[in-house]
Amino acid sequence: MSHSIASKTALSAVLAVCLFTVAAFVFTLRGGGDLTPAPVEPEVTNIAQTAVAEVTEPASIAAEPASSGSEERRDIVLAQADSAPASGRFELGTHYQRFPAAQGTSSSPDLIEVAEIFWYGCPHCYTFDPYLENWRKNLPDDVSFVRIPAVWNSVLQIHARAFYTAEALDVVAELHSPIFREIHNNQNFLDSQEALAEFFGQHGVEADAFNAAYESFAVNTKLNRADELSRRYRIASVPTVVINGKYTTDAGMAGGYDELIDLIDDLVATERADK
Repeated sequence: MSHSIASKTALSAVLAVCLFTVAAFVFTLRGGGDLTPAPVEPEVTNIAQTAVAEVTEPASIAAEPASSGSEERRDIVLAQADSAPASGRFELGTHYQRFPAAQGTSSSPDLIEVAEIFWYGCPHCYTFDPYLENWRKNLPDDVSFVRIPAVWNSVLQIHARAFYTAEALDVVAELHSPIFREIHNNQNFLDSQEALAEFFGQHGVEADAFNAAYESFAVNTKLNRADELSRRYRIASVPTVVINGKYTTDAGMAGGYDELIDLIDDLVATERADK
């Protein structure tokens, strides 16, 4: 008798557990609960991925609700997909990046601007410079080429001042390449106003004229503009080329210096066709 009662009790307990499990399952199916863990967004652990994210995200977007963010991401994809280089040889996301919105240029709106962000102390900029100089010899009438010196730290700012001082004194054509050679071949780093004044003096610029231009309001204004453009273009390395405030690329992305020149021409042709 006691054995029969015990068996019935055990059976009742098993039935109760089963009924509870079924009820919980039905409750879940009806949306009363979610037993599945929420998905976790993967962390970006690759430095290259981080750099690309900085290029492809707008510079001044505040936090938005999730739905608005999805809309924005879709707009970015569409914006990036609406143009391709004329030759079809280069691919967006591999050989170049496109800003979600045009970032502005330093040139007239009727011109297609090609801007190089550079630093005199950068060996890659020194290597790339002859390619650019050769390319500039046959610059089309509707293309404007500008140089924008990087200004991340005090040494770069000194070299940026050197460039803008040469520009103010109208001696960039005479001194641009010699400044590169002085730094990289002669190991004279030109990292002070005094060293630069002496160097400019060796090339026919009087010290008073150099110092006046070096410390001038015009040069300070151009330094501030260079800083603004570098931030807007999210420049993380040099040399970097920005085409018409829309596209950004470099020799590493393009596959080499010759390829970078070809890509610049392709993107210029794309911009020309879109006008």
